[in-house]
Amino acid sequence: MQQLELFPEDIRIERVDPEANMYRFYRLRLMPDLFGGVSLLREWGRIGTQGRHRIELFEDAGRAADAMVSLYRAKQKRGYQLVG
Repeated sequence: MQQLELFPEDIRIERVDPEANMYRFYRLRLMPDLFGGVSLLREWGRIGTQGRHRIELFEDAGRAADAMVSLYRAKQKRGYQLVG
């Protein structure tokens, strides 16, 4: 089990189960926005595709990072693992 960096800005996790034909990815990225806040970009889908995305806006980096770690832990419980 890999450990997260102290303050990650980009997390890519995957869930691969060949028997169930499951090849999924989930990516979380923190990006500054034009108004002084921070955006959390969530991307997910089948490995090898562009997938879908959603952007959430936060007032500061701390709240965005908390949301990112919370989503990471939820996905980790469902079998996703860090890549690289």
